[in-house]
Amino acid sequence: MKLVVKDNSLINASYSLGLVEQRIMLLAIVEARETGQGIDTDTFLEVHAQHYADRFDINVNNAYSMLSEATQTLFNRQVTYTVHDEKRNKPEKRVVRWVSGISYVEGAGVVKLRFAPEVVPLITRLEKNFTSYELEQVKNLNTYATRLYEILASWRSVGKVTITLKELRNNLGLIDEYARLEAFKRRVLDLAVSQINEYTDIKAQYEQHKNGRVITGFTFKFKVKKNKVKIAAKIEADNVDRSTIEGLNDKQLGRIARNPSFVADYNHLVSSTSPAGQDPKAWEFEMINRLKKDASQFKKRPIRDYLEY
Repeated sequence: MKLVVKDNSLINASYSLGLVEQRIMLLAIVEARETGQGIDTDTFLEVHAQHYADRFDINVNNAYSMLSEATQTLFNRQVTYTVHDEKRNKPEKRVVRWVSGISYVEGAGVVKLRFAPEVVPLITRLEKNFTSYELEQVKNLNTYATRLYEILASWRSVGKVTITLKELRNNLGLIDEYARLEAFKRRVLDLAVSQINEYTDIKAQYEQHKNGRVITGFTFKFKVKKNKVKIAAKIEADNVDRSTIEGLNDKQLGRIARNPSFVADYNHLVSSTSPAGQDPKAWEFEMINRLKKDASQFKKRPIRDYLEY
């Protein structure tokens, strides 16, 4: 299962990405999780044209040119999201770039990208407000359908959500496009709902709200199709066992051992004069072996939390 995880503040943010740009971001998130490489502010993640072609069922030669073109525009893409100003106790609209660096390796069909510092925690933080879904669910969707699917998925436990027309246009990144409501419904909303119903695990419908004759918003009602695998089981599996090392490889355990928070929490376990107390490589080797032998002695926080730094 190719799982995408985003903080709900990012799911409900405003941004405009082309379909290829959006898919590059999703694929980078998925592959960082699958390889155990993780996402941080220093590491360039790689998205390969062959992987892109395989995941989205397109010709690999087309994928080369699509990735190359998207690299030219993705650096300037912005995302607007809401944070809370603690000092003034008011909401604050924050605008940041998606990536702090991006490049394309000519001839190799590889995009290298590094997520911006403000975006990293919104992707990596698996806390109370997050949404997970399978990449497979959005592989056949256009860019607006993908965004709408993410929004609905963030309300999966409720089964419905009411959104004002202004909020919906904002979340879809539509500022001036499709200004006429008839065009917006026909070219964006109805097409997105149709694709979601045909290709994903959600069956959705909507009703519109009016103030007099003016449409002001929509209520979306949806349910998970019975013949689809429910993602909730995967979410539970990912989070219930965060205190164990089951399924983690040596590379991931090494990443945990190198985490400065892990070092600070457990440096008392070794003598400062021992090899593990003096050499980072020896420390990593020692901690990997201890984690494998008895992970229950590391109780200060869930073990898997140390993967995220």
